[in-house]
Amino acid sequence: MKSPKPTPEAFPVPTASNASPALNEATVIGEQLAFTGTVPVGDRPKVSAAYIWLMVLATFGAMMALVAPIGYSLSVLIDRIAPDNDEYLGYVTGVGSLVVVLIGPIIGILSDRTRSRLGRRRPWLVALTLTGVLGLVIVSFAPNVGVAIAGWAVTQFGFGIAALQLTSSLGDRLPESQRGKVAGLNGVAVMVAPIVGVLLASAFASSNVLIFLVPGIPGALLILLFAVFIKEPDGRDFPRRPKVSVRSFLAGYGYNVKKYPDFSWNWLGRFTFNFGVTLATTFTTFFFAFKLGIPVSEIGGIIAITSILGIAATVGGAGLSGFLSDRLKRRKSFIVAAGLLFLAGTTVSALAPDFTFLLIGLAAMNLGLGIFSAVDGALMLDVLPEQDTEAGRFVAIAQFSTSIPQFAAPLFAPLVLLFGVAAGENNYPLLYVIAGVLALIGGLIILFKVKSVR
Repeated sequence: MKSPKPTPEAFPVPTASNASPALNEATVIGEQLAFTGTVPVGDRPKVSAAYIWLMVLATFGAMMALVAPIGYSLSVLIDRIAPDNDEYLGYVTGVGSLVVVLIGPIIGILSDRTRSRLGRRRPWLVALTLTGVLGLVIVSFAPNVGVAIAGWAVTQFGFGIAALQLTSSLGDRLPESQRGKVAGLNGVAVMVAPIVGVLLASAFASSNVLIFLVPGIPGALLILLFAVFIKEPDGRDFPRRPKVSVRSFLAGYGYNVKKYPDFSWNWLGRFTFNFGVTLATTFTTFFFAFKLGIPVSEIGGIIAITSILGIAATVGGAGLSGFLSDRLKRRKSFIVAAGLLFLAGTTVSALAPDFTFLLIGLAAMNLGLGIFSAVDGALMLDVLPEQDTEAGRFVAIAQFSTSIPQFAAPLFAPLVLLFGVAAGENNYPLLYVIAGVLALIGGLIILFKVKSVR
């Protein structure tokens, strides 16, 4: 009798030879899974619509809880507890991102090796999400910058690494034919979620607690929905891996660059692009206040409203480019187009003489960000090494290209802001132009150096 054909949610088992019969069935949103051993990366069946949409909602939740405070809530908090010290925002966000850099690979290694009844990723998603909520509570009650740094570090640890676990799940399950589509939808979520978060937070601008928890709690619930309803096979009978040690943890931070050249070049391109994006987006609130001559505490509504106008550009850029990159089987040309658009947007914003030109610049930036977030997410999965056995570790290493800029760019930005200006002012136009140039350079690195992907 022939064994049943795997359903769209079939999950790759790490090793075929030692696969246990206990793994032959698992329930994923009511669907029965059949496992016949490791599913080669190129032969993976398509995932279901339920998996895709719950993944998109979880990504939306993680970004709403994590990025909205960076774009608005932390700026308001810093303005209240350390007025006239805009640069402290960079220290708070930078230290939080450093936590993800230092701990992400460790959690990736542990999740790759997790052998629990709930699978590999789900236990970590639940624990990390609850940790992220705890961090938001701490930062929302912060009386000074030191407590704000500590609270935001806990928040980044929770929600930042939870987002890595979601990406690791994509590395575990997603076939190449769906990567552009899913990355495009995730890209829309990544771009729209902070806007929704800022809208929610700005409605409670008078409360340090609610500007963090109002976007944070719903975001956490969306992540938990994915953890509850997208089930993984029982991992207790997965083949045992060598025990982890201090040496293996340290080794987890690196890899053989020459063995995986496309992954390495893509990492560098992503790093450069994200460094530019972080330079611009971290200081959006202060930039708007500077350009429009409005107090920081009163700028939230304007940022949210103008950002809504950019949703169409973001959704169009991310959604359409993701589908097209799958259909055309091309990624790199979209990445370069994203860099050009982002540079055009930052330049127009930097030189904007009035509110209208600010809107035009932001629309171009949003379109470029949408395209990049969608297609680069697919390209990263295309070149991700060891997807069947070490997806979590390599996703964490890939995330360095985002988290290191989030740490380093805010610390670098004050040097630019103080360049060539009179005392008491900040050079935001120069910061925005440099941000756009770096984004384009990142796209060109991927275009000319990544060889295995068109």
